[in-house]
Amino acid sequence: MLHIANVIDQATVERIRAVIDQAEWHDGRATAGHLSAPVKRNAQLPEDSDAARQVGAIILAALESNPNFISAALPAKIVPPLFNRYGVGDAYGPHIDGSVRPIGGHERVRTDLSATLFLTAPDSYDGGELFIDDHGGVNQAKFAAGDLILYAASSVHHVAPVTRGIRTSAFFWVQSIVRDPIQRHMLFTLDQTIQALSEHATDEAVLSLTGHYHNLIRMWGDL
Repeated sequence: MLHIANVIDQATVERIRAVIDQAEWHDGRATAGHLSAPVKRNAQLPEDSDAARQVGAIILAALESNPNFISAALPAKIVPPLFNRYGVGDAYGPHIDGSVRPIGGHERVRTDLSATLFLTAPDSYDGGELFIDDHGGVNQAKFAAGDLILYAASSVHHVAPVTRGIRTSAFFWVQSIVRDPIQRHMLFTLDQTIQALSEHATDEAVLSLTGHYHNLIRMWGDL
């Protein structure tokens, strides 16, 4: 699980909210799987709506230029962002995301990673925390608008009931170049180490580590 701060700035958050707050929202259960539908209670933008496509493109552009997201996810494919809204009494009970997500007419994406991009200031609503069981314990996420949480799609997770205000978020899935989560974490740690050493280590040392990094991606990568 990784918290990435300020994926989009506040001006962009406001831009996105200006579009989606005026859009037509539908019952979120329409897109839930057979097992998830009974525990899902929220509203969602239709994924083929003009509003979802317009602001989804803004988010995808921000992700492509975010080095922490690229380093952690090593994305091969990203499902275009979807958008949900939780009002008072809304919640999403414990569930696991489906392993494959269709996009477009025939393309399929393996969901290695799930992501939530918060679009509401945390002090503007009560409840609505995202709880994630990452097999090492349950973690709680309720971050600033513009922040993102990235976690294994195989994790059991749920959204607590909202008791005041409205919680609005974008969410999406990533198929990584590197399927194995342990290998992906090792590569992320190695990349972060290279970045930290780049200002202090000799050029030869950084070059050597960088070579190992890319050779490991060649060995483990799945394109």
